[in-house]
Amino acid sequence: MVQAPRQLIVLGDSGVFGWGDRIAGGWCTRLKLHWMALPEAPVVYSLGVRGDGLERVAARWNKEWSCRGEMRRHQPDGLLLSVGLNDTARVGRPDGRPQLSLDGYAFGMRQLLSEMRQRTPVMVMGLTPIDAHVMPFADCLWYSNADIKAYEAALAEVCQEVDVPFLPMMEAMKHEPTWLSWLEPDGIHLNAEGHHWINQRLQSWSALLEWAKLRPESLRTPIGA
Repeated sequence: MVQAPRQLIVLGDSGVFGWGDRIAGGWCTRLKLHWMALPEAPVVYSLGVRGDGLERVAARWNKEWSCRGEMRRHQPDGLLLSVGLNDTARVGRPDGRPQLSLDGYAFGMRQLLSEMRQRTPVMVMGLTPIDAHVMPFADCLWYSNADIKAYEAALAEVCQEVDVPFLPMMEAMKHEPTWLSWLEPDGIHLNAEGHHWINQRLQSWSALLEWAKLRPESLRTPIGA
């Protein structure tokens, strides 16, 4: 009897959706396509929705696989979560109220991850930086790297508390000399180069590789792929 491949649900916002990557459809699609070429790699379900924040993901996550053929009768084998950037945006002005307060984000994430862990292994990605010089986004939302840094720090702390693997993003990306060129003109969404960088970072993340039962050597791809 042929054993069914493992399944990875990827939940989040426009980053998971792949917005901005006109070459390969985003880091999640890049990961999915690469794993398709590996005989025993997991199947990736990309379930990103543009504009989603923590509260919307929390409202939909538990129903995401119940209507999908091969997962109707069992839980997915793993879940990768990437959400929070939209929660940091301040409404109306640079010092306006955030879409979700820092305390609310930490509390909600703690509750969500605790619930998710009861169903399946969970892994969490950090937040990416933005170009503050082109704010506001959509003429009303003000993102800032100071806020993003604070929210990612809270996310890292929650992941440590609930014992969930966490992959930091913000400082690692900002240490890259050309990181600003990886952003779309809106200053928030990543372009193809940015999605490629995240894909490469994921492919060397030990927590994800151990879960997928893959070796880092099998996942190396050339720069620009």
